[in-house]
Amino acid sequence: MAGHGRLDEALASSRRAQEVDPLSLVNNAVLGWGLFNKRQYDQAIEQYRKTVEMDPNFPLVRLWLGMAYEQKKMYEAAVAEFQKARELFEDEPIGLAALGHGYAVAGRAPEARKVLEELHPLRKRGRYVSAYYIATIYAGLGEKDQAWAWLEKSYEERASWLSNQFKFDPRFDSLRADPRYHDLLRRMRLE
Repeated sequence: MAGHGRLDEALASSRRAQEVDPLSLVNNAVLGWGLFNKRQYDQAIEQYRKTVEMDPNFPLVRLWLGMAYEQKKMYEAAVAEFQKARELFEDEPIGLAALGHGYAVAGRAPEARKVLEELHPLRKRGRYVSAYYIATIYAGLGEKDQAWAWLEKSYEERASWLSNQFKFDPRFDSLRADPRYHDLLRRMRLE
């Protein structure tokens, strides 16, 4: 629902699911994600913290908590959450990519570039690293043309994050004024 612009409906559904099963880690995390997508970052952080209390080793909620901290410009806290998410995700590139974006927006460009130096060879060796993840790092670095190049690769890959999140992902706010933004949404039939 969220990917198609029905954020209110998605959030209401998440609230109902969490009320039905308040001990479900997934329901609690997804409720936070709905709040995040509505850009209610304080409420999202509060929900994620509750979920972390339920299970501090749930990697997805650590990742999402870091993303919410980023939007509040709490970069130190965001990087700490991304480091924890990377650890918990183990070999999954999503945690590493989030850390790279966190470094980029925190003004730690050399560290963000080091993450890119880790991700690019993984792709070349055939490991699935979503182009969307790489695009977020370039967007965080302010390298818009590189971000667009990787978003195009993401489109070609039919990356799930692109179709489900791109329209709302605050990490790409700096790209929304670019005509390529609306063109990409149109090609995905999201506009």
